[in-house]
Amino acid sequence: MGKKRIITKTEEELLKEKERIETKLRKEIKKAPKKVREGKLYISSSYNNTILTLTDVAGNVLHWISAGSIGFKGTKKGTPFAASKAAEAMGSIINKLGIEKIAVFVKGVGAGRESATRSIATRGIDIASITDITPIPHNGCRPPKARRV
Repeated sequence: MGKKRIITKTEEELLKEKERIETKLRKEIKKAPKKVREGKLYISSSYNNTILTLTDVAGNVLHWISAGSIGFKGTKKGTPFAASKAAEAMGSIINKLGIEKIAVFVKGVGAGRESATRSIATRGIDIASITDITPIPHNGCRPPKARRV
């Protein structure tokens, strides 16, 4: 079968990748909006992707980021690792905007729900509340007619 080769990134490559993400974030936040102290963070997690949207208290979108916009492609976008990376990037944006307190709203059934919330919590941001807003059908759709044979 042969020897397995593991590709390891050098320290230079890791620094370049980190710098690339930081420059991308700097480009995205060119003009600072008016001073916002509190905000809402919506985490929408599906099987295919995790999208984080930061809004002020009124609901005006300040910034959004997804696992796909970070650089993950295909099925890797739906992983908890991709969600945590997106949440880390959102955490740095929250710190740059000067938001001190956020309310987190989680929606969806994907694998990134938990890891995104944990990553935001570890960034030192004051989380006021965590609310699950996943839509749940109370009675569902009408079932099809019985089949006559």
